Amino acid sequence: MITEIEYKATLQMLVPMVIQVIIEKKEVSAADSVKLFYCSRLYEKLERESTKLWHLSPLALYELLEMELETGDLVFPTEA
Repeated sequence: MITEIEYKATLQMLVPMVIQVIIEKKEVSAADSVKLFYCSRLYEKLERESTKLWHLSPLALYELLEMELETGDLVFPTEA
């Protein structure tokens, strides 16, 4: 089991990587990328350690975000 400190450290590393993927894939500004990610249901779920979404790569998280934006659905992969 991951500790609270380890989890927060993981998020501090993971979130900027996801934001960078958003910037590159969607060709948006850093500010727009940050707003898009932090306002998503995906980020809300990522904040909860129990979802285990922090196990996913930045690209996999981006793909989940894309699905949320396109369909309104947020379906977690089985490994999450």
